[in-house]
Amino acid sequence: MQHIYIIGSKGIPARYGGYETFVEKLTAGQKSPDIKYHVASRRDNTELSQENDVFEYNGAEIFSIDVPNIGPAQAIAYDIKALQWAIKNAKDIEAEAPIFYILAARIGPFMGKYVKQIHTLGGTYLINPDGHEWKRAKWPLPVRKYWKVSEKGMVKHADLVVCDNPAIERYIQEDYKRFDPKTTYLAYGTDVQPSQLRSEDKIVKEWYSSKSVRENEYFLVVGRFVPENNYETMIREFMTSGTKKDFVLITNVEHNKFYNSLLKKTHFDQDKRIKFVGTVYNQDLLKYIRENAFAYFHGHEVGGTNPSLLEAMATTKLNLLIDVDFNREVADQSSLYWTKEDGALCNTIHTALNMSAERIEQQSIIAKERVEKLFSWELITSEYEKLLLEKNE
Repeated sequence: MQHIYIIGSKGIPARYGGYETFVEKLTAGQKSPDIKYHVASRRDNTELSQENDVFEYNGAEIFSIDVPNIGPAQAIAYDIKALQWAIKNAKDIEAEAPIFYILAARIGPFMGKYVKQIHTLGGTYLINPDGHEWKRAKWPLPVRKYWKVSEKGMVKHADLVVCDNPAIERYIQEDYKRFDPKTTYLAYGTDVQPSQLRSEDKIVKEWYSSKSVRENEYFLVVGRFVPENNYETMIREFMTSGTKKDFVLITNVEHNKFYNSLLKKTHFDQDKRIKFVGTVYNQDLLKYIRENAFAYFHGHEVGGTNPSLLEAMATTKLNLLIDVDFNREVADQSSLYWTKEDGALCNTIHTALNMSAERIEQQSIIAKERVEKLFSWELITSEYEKLLLEKNE
């Protein structure tokens, strides 16, 4: 039996987040009887974690970790405590050649000590470094500096670096050449099933009516409201575009300083087309809203293979992406691209509005075929199982 310890997600059942969804899909889609997953969960993740130290979910053993609320350091403390639990458990059950798969590069300064313990057990340490956490504007400068130092430590000690985007793999190979890192590319996945909802369904009618939005008459964005996702560029350029369509933003902006500063800069509250509609937790409804948008804006520029981009490609007819390596690697010819230069996105909006229905349909087909071929969860789960079972053959 191959024991796999997964550390770094908030845990499963998944409530939100890319890593959480990944672990949920990986465990739910397990095909091989030769794998046993053990997944760390923060105590506050769900009621199951609050009520149980250890429980079973999707056939995986979930272990709950208590961690104090100490700001950005909370994630570091959580990963260390989870790794300590995992190493002790592997020792206790005498796991043969266990694999420790750490998601995100938060505990680099401490990894040397733990890698020795892992190797003493005959184990292997894998890291998924995510995107460029150290570039995220939400972190103060000292925290960003820590993330970069931490990433270096995580890569230096890794037996294998699993990159979810070819651009991340190139970056790891170039930036950490002196460590001669062993890397592999293994993508993130997405759900390729269409929404089961129809326009006449009550939940659909109520949502569109309450938000004063009409099908196919809006540009859409779904994601965290943070500066590095380029909301300022999207809002400014949309405001100058003159389109009669709406701009629907599905995001949580409660108590958000960035929202208030952007409001002061752009006065978007005076533009009736710009509609902040809160969050949508019903996944089928969210899928329907994506499917019936005129087009989707994607402004993420520091991640790897971003889940919201894959969801957009699988559902929305036309996608307008910021032009960075990560997004080109994922979407290729299936989307339109824009830059942060003044007027660039406004021009792309006009290009989209002037496209024929046939051309838009063609783009939609290319995007969906690409997702089904390269990014379906079924494919990604199988690729992961192959990798994890190969490690100790």
